[in-house]
Amino acid sequence: MKTRAAVLHGVGAPLVIEELELQPPRANEVLVRVHAAGVCRSDLQVMTGTTPHVLPAVLGHEGAGVVVKCGSESSNLRPGDRVIFNWAPACGQCFYCDIRRPALCSVTKDAIWAGVMQDGTPRMFLGKHPVYQYCALGCFSEYVVVAEAACVPLPTNLKIPMPVAALIGCCVTTGVGVVLNTARVPAGSDVVVYGAGGVGLSVVLGARLVGAGLVLAVDPVRDRRIRAAEFGADATLAGNEGDASIVRERTGSRGADYVIEATGIPSVQEACLEAVRPGGTLVLAGLAPVGSSTNFPAARITRREITITGSYYGTSVPKDDFLRYASYYLEGKLPLDSMITRQYPLEEVMRAYEDLEHGRLIRSVLLMDG
Repeated sequence: MKTRAAVLHGVGAPLVIEELELQPPRANEVLVRVHAAGVCRSDLQVMTGTTPHVLPAVLGHEGAGVVVKCGSESSNLRPGDRVIFNWAPACGQCFYCDIRRPALCSVTKDAIWAGVMQDGTPRMFLGKHPVYQYCALGCFSEYVVVAEAACVPLPTNLKIPMPVAALIGCCVTTGVGVVLNTARVPAGSDVVVYGAGGVGLSVVLGARLVGAGLVLAVDPVRDRRIRAAEFGADATLAGNEGDASIVRERTGSRGADYVIEATGIPSVQEACLEAVRPGGTLVLAGLAPVGSSTNFPAARITRREITITGSYYGTSVPKDDFLRYASYYLEGKLPLDSMITRQYPLEEVMRAYEDLEHGRLIRSVLLMDG
């Protein structure tokens, strides 16, 4: 069958809308009609070459849609199921899956980052040439064939809008999960988040969910600071050199219990350490450029007993957490509609990324239905 998709042919090149040939789903795969896909900086990192990826490729890893057809041996999905894409599908049997850390699955990751299905072969073609799917999803496309394990079905009682479902597939799970799963922030704790994009705002929402004490958001973009305050931040800072001093002033001269870095910029990661109190925790949730390094003063970390940890996909179990966050949305605990600044048709994907780069957006969504 045919599908229209946004294809990246080379680093630094614009995404081009192409008509591709899409092969049918094979064993343990499904064909999904994509309805909404989030515009995320992780895809931008592929466009700029910061994250290497085999090309040409269809980008998009944060999305939601409806199952159209199931391949053989599909057991959990049926045509008509509404699903959220999980960009870190797991085998369910390895060491990491057994300890409920599926994002660290040692079996599926190679195919995911190669942009192919778990059998090592592609499903998208431009003429006779393969086109790879970022995160083995490539949801900047009207239709995709993906692993059944990459889809989390929404039960009929969780009737959430597709754009909201798409955000749960990445930024919400990453940000809220930092608070609930990775750091397990106790009620009353002081939390500072650096970066107030989709992930950072989700951190603010997560902090409010657990009853955090002081919540501060740091971001150089004024509109994002305003949105962070609307989402529950007690105060916002512009990302200046004196911000760590202000954090200490607001926390009894100690520093924050939890500092969460959501930009992936090494210099920001380094600055975050100054805001952590002795005995506190720094969580690195932003994805830094591949090959980059971050320099921390080792003696200070030891003497102050500071814990530094990474958080990948919010240390989530998507089959459980996606549904939990969808329920929180319906209960009014996660006002995710307010996170979506704008919606675009697929044809305007480059305009969406231009707006993202210029700080005009918190989160935007591509609608495949126009």
